[in-house]
Amino acid sequence: MADTVTSSGTTASLLTSLEPLLRSWLPRQRWFAGKGRPVTGFTPVSVTELLPPDGRLGLYHLLLRVHQPDAPGAPPHPGDCYQLLIGVREALPPRLAPALIGHVTEGPLAGRTVYEALHDTRPAEVLLEALRTRARIGALRFERESGQEIRAGLVARLMTAEQSNSSVVYGDTFILKLLRRVVPGVNPDLELPLALAREGCARVPAPTAWLHADVDAQPYVLAVLQPFVSGAADGWELALRELAKGEDFVAEARALGRATAEVHTALARALPTVTLGPAQLRLLVDGMTERLAAAVQAVPALRPYEPGLRSAYAALADLAAEGHTWTAQRVHGDLHLGQCLRSPSGDWSLIDFEGEPARPLAERRMPQPPVRDIAGMLRSFDYAAHSVTPPAPDWAHACRAAYCSGYAEVAGRDPRTDPVLLRAHETDKAVYEVVYEARHRPDWLAVPLTAVRRLALPDQEARP
Repeated sequence: MADTVTSSGTTASLLTSLEPLLRSWLPRQRWFAGKGRPVTGFTPVSVTELLPPDGRLGLYHLLLRVHQPDAPGAPPHPGDCYQLLIGVREALPPRLAPALIGHVTEGPLAGRTVYEALHDTRPAEVLLEALRTRARIGALRFERESGQEIRAGLVARLMTAEQSNSSVVYGDTFILKLLRRVVPGVNPDLELPLALAREGCARVPAPTAWLHADVDAQPYVLAVLQPFVSGAADGWELALRELAKGEDFVAEARALGRATAEVHTALARALPTVTLGPAQLRLLVDGMTERLAAAVQAVPALRPYEPGLRSAYAALADLAAEGHTWTAQRVHGDLHLGQCLRSPSGDWSLIDFEGEPARPLAERRMPQPPVRDIAGMLRSFDYAAHSVTPPAPDWAHACRAAYCSGYAEVAGRDPRTDPVLLRAHETDKAVYEVVYEARHRPDWLAVPLTAVRRLALPDQEARP
């Protein structure tokens, strides 16, 4: 553990004073993944004092491993590691009331108030200044891409949209994405945009700077600073707006298909590709089949469709057994309308290359068939179409077709010409969605179940 607490006492006494407050506060955060299970304790991974709390304001950076009881039937888990920025004040001004964590009653911060520091302009600006100056503070390393400049004095504001991480905008010039649940290793949310920037791909904002930590010889990527696309609309908001007006989204869907293909093409140039032969495809199919079996156990409503869904995977296994191969490469990994931004000029960008956070990092960094991203976007059009009353399946069908056509214009191959591979990946995504909605948003369960009914049909009838 890297102990860089200096003027405020030991790490142990600091955490002892914060622990009862964090036990209550953490489970209420949107980005906390362990909801529904009590917090039983914390283990410090890294504690770094960024501003000493001997004046009006103090600031601590914490990496904490959070311990909770294992879910029934799950293997033992060491606990997730979370990144926290804790501000310290004598008392909070009214504007910071939503950021309150609590009032400390013992230890080195006794009598002080602690709060989520990203809500506060000054602590957020401390992070930007550290990135600008390439600071080294304890275990923290603030890096800046060569040739990229960061102007001093940019005013910070926290974005309040619900998301699984936290984002701060600096003067409509930069946006800092602070990762909340972190794991050691190379994070694709930095790795892939850097590779794309060096490949000259303009469809992904190039990283300007980033924060990482080296703890016990393990690297943690903690935050990424990128240019902020002022006035941009995300694809989900834009699609819902057009649906509400009764307008189609065909031209935008086609443009999104082209943008996706440009990113895939650049990733294939920048990073290694592999050929998936029978053995690799067998592993791919086995993984899909295992996820389906677990989903049927978790959501009994899937049971009537299980044979048809298994046939989607079996058809892919049959092609593999006949000697068919596919190319795999690095992909986005969690592509949907909310991961796309359209600038005021009409250009589309892809963002958030972290992949599905619930999957292990090694799995998120594995080469995948590009159709995995395509399947995610096709499912996203379905979700948008079912967010209005009555649902608009014809709107979704037109968007799906336009997206695939736009992709083909750049990639030279229409995803629909490989229906078995596409159906298998879309089925896998829909099964994942069924489990997610059953657990978190039961009112939305009908959306993926509608897709499941279609995908469980024989191949010709299940095509997009």
